[in-house]
Amino acid sequence: MADFRHIVVLDTNVLVSALLNPLGPPAQILGLTLIGELTAAYDARLMAEYREVLRRKEFGFSRRRVAEVLDALEQDGHPLTARPLSVRLPDPADEPFLEVAAAARACVITGNMRHFPPSRRGGVAVLSPREFLEQLRRS
Repeated sequence: MADFRHIVVLDTNVLVSALLNPLGPPAQILGLTLIGELTAAYDARLMAEYREVLRRKEFGFSRRRVAEVLDALEQDGHPLTARPLSVRLPDPADEPFLEVAAAARACVITGNMRHFPPSRRGGVAVLSPREFLEQLRRS
């Protein structure tokens, strides 16, 4: 099975940050995903959240750019159906990310580490964008 350095689950905040700041670690991760160095695992719930959040007027993202990113994630990503986990996160809306990562044997990359307390990860690796890039560089 592929290890977490190749298949990843991108928290929505990573996509938002990548589109807001094209020079930061989230943008580097999105770039690696778009060129095929990383594969984003997802399910219908994650894609629905990505669509809803990235199209919010408050961000002012270009509809075309959002469509390009989402189309690329869907076309080149790893779609799957994830099962519920026995662990519960502080915000139930974050649980699909953990479930998809568990099903894909991937890690979750998030800018909100506190949303994924270590004792509630069910064995899934959860890394900040910076931590992920550091591990990727070391490997």
